[in-house]
Amino acid sequence: MKTKKLPWKSLLFIFVSSLFLLSGCDTSKIAVLNPQGPVAQKQYDLIVYSFWLMMIILVVVLGLFIYMVYKYRAKKLAADYVPPDEHGSKWLEIIWTAIPVVIIIAVAIPTIKANYALEEVPKGYENKKPIVINVTSANWKWIFSYPEQNIETVNYVNIPAGRPVKFQLTSAGTMASFWVPELGGQKYTMPNHSMQLILLADKPGSYEGRNSNFNGEGFAHMDFEVLSQTPGDFDKWVKDVKGTASKMKKSDYNNLLKEGLVGRMTFTGTHLPWVTTPHQHGMLDQKETNQKHHNMDNMDMGNMDMSGHKH
Repeated sequence: MKTKKLPWKSLLFIFVSSLFLLSGCDTSKIAVLNPQGPVAQKQYDLIVYSFWLMMIILVVVLGLFIYMVYKYRAKKLAADYVPPDEHGSKWLEIIWTAIPVVIIIAVAIPTIKANYALEEVPKGYENKKPIVINVTSANWKWIFSYPEQNIETVNYVNIPAGRPVKFQLTSAGTMASFWVPELGGQKYTMPNHSMQLILLADKPGSYEGRNSNFNGEGFAHMDFEVLSQTPGDFDKWVKDVKGTASKMKKSDYNNLLKEGLVGRMTFTGTHLPWVTTPHQHGMLDQKETNQKHHNMDNMDMGNMDMSGHKH
């Protein structure tokens, strides 16, 4: 019986071709791999560490697999050949059990340390007072309130570069996910809850923010811009808003809570004086909420464009 040779040349060709294709990827166009602040940098470092750890594991496993396939391949042996009697090894079994435990520990420790560190102001910026911005998600828009500056924006947020930003997150509609990939990870906005997310931009620039949690018909359009400015430009922008923008009224805020898409808006004053706790953020009563959920469950998704956030 003629043994079939392993297609080494084919496998090598596939491997080299994959490397060639991957070399054309521009990481600067992949937001998660283009950190623009210390928070995003810490998460990027964790991604890179996990990737190389998994690559080491993959190489070892594939190496063992190829070795076993080659060693125990079909061979032309004598008709009276009897394979040797092999017994298990206690020490090998201990090693096979210990290796996954070591891998889990190697991944868990840096991940837990990074997650706890992300809940604090980044190192090196402790002496800088964070700017507080209240974020309220509504179907399907983002409302940003600046309590200290007493202004409010919709679907865009300006921040000073080099200064920590403490986002206080809640929802006046369905649960959403606040995410600015180049500045840090996502965190959910939930009705009846207030969540905190600390981000920081190293330098001036424009960064895309989005909702990464499907929450209905307008989900694909629920994005916003984060504009990082120099401290001087940020102060000038605040002054210009106070001098030109219309005053936020209860009717304006109530209109924002209605389902639908809106463009960018800017107001002096905020809705915060009328809303003191998360559960008061314009939530529907229970009967109306159940009806909304029922309608969403029966929604026809066939005509929705889910190709991206920008249209």
